[in-house]
Amino acid sequence: MKEQPVAVTMGDPAGIGPEIIARTFAEEGFQDENRAFVVGDAGILRRAVDLLGLPLSVNEVEKPEEALFEPGSVDVLQVVELPEDLPFGELDARAGAAAFEYVRKATELALEGSVGAVATAPLNKEAMHLGGFKYPGHTEILAELTDTKDYAMMLVTEELRVIHVSTHVSLREAIGRVSKERVLTVIHLARDALAKIGVEEPKIAIAGLNPHAGENGLFGDEDAERIAPAVDEAREEGIDVTGPHPPDTVFAKARKGEFDIVVVQYHDQGHIPIKLMGFEGGVNVTVGLPFFRTSVDHGTAFDIAGTGKADHTSMRTAIELARELSLSENEAEERS
Repeated sequence: MKEQPVAVTMGDPAGIGPEIIARTFAEEGFQDENRAFVVGDAGILRRAVDLLGLPLSVNEVEKPEEALFEPGSVDVLQVVELPEDLPFGELDARAGAAAFEYVRKATELALEGSVGAVATAPLNKEAMHLGGFKYPGHTEILAELTDTKDYAMMLVTEELRVIHVSTHVSLREAIGRVSKERVLTVIHLARDALAKIGVEEPKIAIAGLNPHAGENGLFGDEDAERIAPAVDEAREEGIDVTGPHPPDTVFAKARKGEFDIVVVQYHDQGHIPIKLMGFEGGVNVTVGLPFFRTSVDHGTAFDIAGTGKADHTSMRTAIELARELSLSENEAEERS
């Protein structure tokens, strides 16, 4: 089975994306283990290499087939050319628009089968909006570009996996989005995503929305009226799912291995435990798309862009996980 490469989007060129990508590709052994190339701007990446003083050459290519995947070099598929004096750490419409175009190109490559998965460096939503692309984030862009209706954000560390019912909305709106239909959809997405990576019958826990999962209506009725019916229906389908569990204890149980993944009801309910357990190594995975997409679980860090202080751990982990997910999916398809 031939291993397909991973397309790595550069993110907002004014942020830390180019720096963490350069550090990742310059690490000893990275290119020996990973077939990956960058979708972005060769000039901006050269600037990052020079800034960091890395022994890394930049090889500009026009299509994935031209990539060399050689140690000591990074292949860049040129998409948008920006001035090399683009300011660090500042909102810039040019940078925001370019970040969108990197994602669009990588998605195109994934849909045509030229790459096995996509790993994304962070983009800046405000800069992207200034550039004319009014999306809440990567997930919504990818869903529209792939015409995907049912999708979710899954966060992964070595100790914990969570998948979200809702993400980038206000808490008030997030509560409104908790419905039997959406919870059931996310249960299916969790089961299918884990099956693709070899967890055939995952143990799925559902976190409650209210304190103590509502405690029989004492602290709210959403858990009993919206979440529990979805759990019951999923169990009738043969899915190993339990809940709603009190949200203040379910993550500790999952960390101990009682569950393979936790369905969380809103953004911070899932992000806080993930970032507490592994901020540097946490990875965001978009599930439900025709391909796997992974991402760093941090932002563009404009405050340190251009200083060389950015930690690249999450970027490397995201690329390596993208490769592993692509390989596992291919192996699962061959077994079926």
